[in-house]
Amino acid sequence: MLKVSRNFVRNTHFSVRNYCSVLSKMSKEEKTGVKLNEVICVLEKFAPKQLSESWDNTGLLVEPYTPRNIKKILLTNDLTEDVALEAKQNNCEMVISYHPPIFAPLKSVIQSSWKERIVSLLLENRITLYSPHTSWDSVKGGVNDWLASAFPFVESVPIIPGMDPDTGAGRLLHISDPLDLSKAIEEVKMLTGLKHIRLAIGKGRALTDHIKNVALCAGSGSSVLKKVAEADLFLTGEMLHHDILDATQRGISVILTNHSDSERGFLCGFSSDLQSQLDNKVLVLVSEYDKDPLSTV
Repeated sequence: MLKVSRNFVRNTHFSVRNYCSVLSKMSKEEKTGVKLNEVICVLEKFAPKQLSESWDNTGLLVEPYTPRNIKKILLTNDLTEDVALEAKQNNCEMVISYHPPIFAPLKSVIQSSWKERIVSLLLENRITLYSPHTSWDSVKGGVNDWLASAFPFVESVPIIPGMDPDTGAGRLLHISDPLDLSKAIEEVKMLTGLKHIRLAIGKGRALTDHIKNVALCAGSGSSVLKKVAEADLFLTGEMLHHDILDATQRGISVILTNHSDSERGFLCGFSSDLQSQLDNKVLVLVSEYDKDPLSTV
């Protein structure tokens, strides 16, 4: 007759209880939130991946081995270690990072670099990572259209057309109401929440001159803005010195906000839109630790 020790029975009962508890918890998780593919479906209904630039790395970038429903999403412009820890502390199952933190292929996932540590942390805590980047720039109602909302325009068209007339890189605006350069500066500050911007006044121009056309591109816009033959004002996050010089010598004034400060403000409005599109089954947060690494002092 097989004799079983009391310790074995006690430990076995403990293991079974633990196992049942885990199953019960997993069952409850499946009844709340939404599945990952539902979130991705909503994201790509708004901005299809096909709108991304060919050089970009967009879409689902990190997917934990064991799936779980999404109940909390953290939106961020840049995914730093502080933001990744913020997602963990807020018990988020997903991070949507506008800029993809993974561009160059990773040869390892260890603790030697900050990007590898982020991937390691996300996988350990079963946090999914999705990045839309240039698909959000191109789409109608995306980042560039948010930036354009600083101005009273009657027409807005992509500088470089995309899949259809409403999508593409940058925006060229035709201004309706009287708008001078000093007013344009204040409107950009109000939209972005910045106290300071960088300004280069075009040759022969003044702060009181009326603006009829604005060319803009969120982020680093030099390559896009070069396609514009005529404009009174360029608005972007950053430009190279020689590109600014060329613009001003052509009589075009330039406003620079810093790269991510020309993009980040879009997240606040999008967070409520995304939560609504997910039938309020998911809480969508905006990172409190995300900020541009540059500031004017």
